[in-house]
Amino acid sequence: MIKELLTKILSKSPQKTFKMPQNDSQETKKLTSEMDINLKILQAFFHLCEDIVSKEFLLDLPTPTRAFIIYAESLCDPVMVNESILKSLMQENFFRTLEISTAEANLPEIILQRLLPNHQTQLVSDIQQLSNFLLSGHLILVIDGYSTAIATAVQGFEQRAVNEPSTEQSIRGPRDSFVENLSTNVSLLRRRISSNRLKYQSITLGELTQTKVGICYIQGIANDKIVEEVKVRLNKIDIDSILDSGYIEELIADESFTLFPLVQNTERPDRTAASLCEGRIAIIVNNTPSVLIVPCTIVSLLQASEDYYNNSLFATLIRIGRFIAINIALLAPAITVAIFSNNAELIPLTFLTSVAGARSDLPFPISIEIILMELTFELLREAGVRLPKTVGQAISTVGGLVIGQAAVTAGIVSPITVIVVSITAIASFVFPDYSIGTSIRILRFVLIILSSILGIFGIVSGLMVILYHLCGLRSFGVPYLWPIAPLSVSDLKDTFFRAPWWAMSARPRLTGAEDPIRQASKRGPTKPDKG
Repeated sequence: MIKELLTKILSKSPQKTFKMPQNDSQETKKLTSEMDINLKILQAFFHLCEDIVSKEFLLDLPTPTRAFIIYAESLCDPVMVNESILKSLMQENFFRTLEISTAEANLPEIILQRLLPNHQTQLVSDIQQLSNFLLSGHLILVIDGYSTAIATAVQGFEQRAVNEPSTEQSIRGPRDSFVENLSTNVSLLRRRISSNRLKYQSITLGELTQTKVGICYIQGIANDKIVEEVKVRLNKIDIDSILDSGYIEELIADESFTLFPLVQNTERPDRTAASLCEGRIAIIVNNTPSVLIVPCTIVSLLQASEDYYNNSLFATLIRIGRFIAINIALLAPAITVAIFSNNAELIPLTFLTSVAGARSDLPFPISIEIILMELTFELLREAGVRLPKTVGQAISTVGGLVIGQAAVTAGIVSPITVIVVSITAIASFVFPDYSIGTSIRILRFVLIILSSILGIFGIVSGLMVILYHLCGLRSFGVPYLWPIAPLSVSDLKDTFFRAPWWAMSARPRLTGAEDPIRQASKRGPTKPDKG
């Protein structure tokens, strides 16, 4: 009922809307055959845009023909504009050597085929389409007497080089990460999956930003129904701006009112390639280094790329330790509050007496102490993220220790509180995915409040509600708790532990892959015969 009420409130649209004034030039949808009119239309279209420059010149034809170019100076490479385009168009006798005259039926077509044979060059006649090309780093050539212009790519803006991932670091494995350029990100995937079955399609979203969004999947492995569902949800997005993949993540998720991420995001190309090989779909958004992966399960959020590069036994031990750390991060403060507030009979009497003596002069109950210390650590964590790296790493760890020691010395909190909160904070750093870590941290406060009121019964009740909520979540139709609920015994080999590669001959069945076989043989390594 609460969910329906929130949906009804948030879905209400404002009664009055403000619309941006439209240029008069937008009423003219097509170019004309008169160059002066076309130039005025484009100059009016880009009024007060000082980085949009134009230049008129003559084409060296038997009958000199007027033409002009227009481009965004801030988005184009000046060397390509001057050397590759203008120099070729303005040199003497060039058009005569090509035996081109003004009597040609389609001069832009001839120039497109003979002078600018670039795969990113095409003919444009629509004003809005021409504007989109120009604002994406294309140069527009308009010739007098023709209602068709030529758009050719001359992008030259600055972009970040491929570096190590900043949030998903690993000891073993590739060191590259996605960047803000869509083409570069696709190339990082192509280098890993050299197959024509890797398909890439793109659409443009955002009325103002015109953000290019790419969809990658492996044909024959990805489920066609899920691929179509991804396309349908993306095409339904009607928004003025897409500035980050987080916009799309929220707009295509199956459920809005949940703390758990239903769309996985990563900045590692190797993790994305591995997900594609399992039948998932990658959504790449231009101008953002985070790639979205669907469908998503809670198990996939707790797996690290490094698990598959190490020995299976070592990876299994790491995963077991990771799941233990998750339970500590979620339950340790709540259990501490429950034991010392409502269920003291659960601990030995000698230990209880020792702790009670240490807490005899403290002003706050242990629930308030833990909440205050948890909030302090969260503030330090947030400050460490916002500050420069050299300072942030120190303030989040050293600051917590200093404040904790000062609080104990001042008699505000007990030593046991500082120990529990410190262990919980350390366990929180184990999560491979930042988003699931945030969910656990929020739920930790909920369980602390429940345990302070109802004790162990409050913790159990809270966990049952969380489990009930998780069982109802779906990511593009796939159960969020798969393969635990519903149970898939054959796929449990890659959950709490990782089986050897030779034992994982089939792909995960969560997406219903059309080609479920990963490797032909299921036999393990054999020892050589003794000679």
